[in-house]
Amino acid sequence: MPHIVVEYSANLRDRVDLTALIDTLHAAALATGVFPPGGTRTRAAERIRYRIADGHPDNAFVHVAMTIGAGRDAATKQRAAQAVFDALVAHLAPVFAASPLGLSLELRESDPALSFKHNNLHDYVAARAAGRSR
Repeated sequence: MPHIVVEYSANLRDRVDLTALIDTLHAAALATGVFPPGGTRTRAAERIRYRIADGHPDNAFVHVAMTIGAGRDAATKQRAAQAVFDALVAHLAPVFAASPLGLSLELRESDPALSFKHNNLHDYVAARAAGRSR
C-alpha cells in the first residue's frame, strides 16, 4: 500500500491531463520513501453526478483518498500525506488559478485484521530493478 484513488468531477475531464496527474501523485508517494513500489497503486474515478458549493456548473473538485497499511507513526503518515497533497496542488495550480476548484486529500489506515492481499508484484518489481526476469 498505499492505494491512491483520485476522484474528480467530470467537468475536469477536458481541462486536466489525468494520466499525468496519476503519474505525479504515484511518483510523489514513492518519493517519500514510506511506501514500497510493489504495493503502490494509483487510479482515478470520474464522478459524473455531483453538486459542489452553490451548484454552479464551473465548480470542480479533486479528492484524493489514500489508504495505507497500519503501523506507521503519526509524523510519518502526516509527512507522506502532505507530500502527495503538495504534488496535487502544484500539478493543478493552473486549473486552480483559472476556475473554482476544491482540492482535498484524506489518508486512512486499513485495519490489518480486515485487509486481505494476494499479489506477486513485489517480486516482479524487485526482479526488474535487479535487471532480471522473475
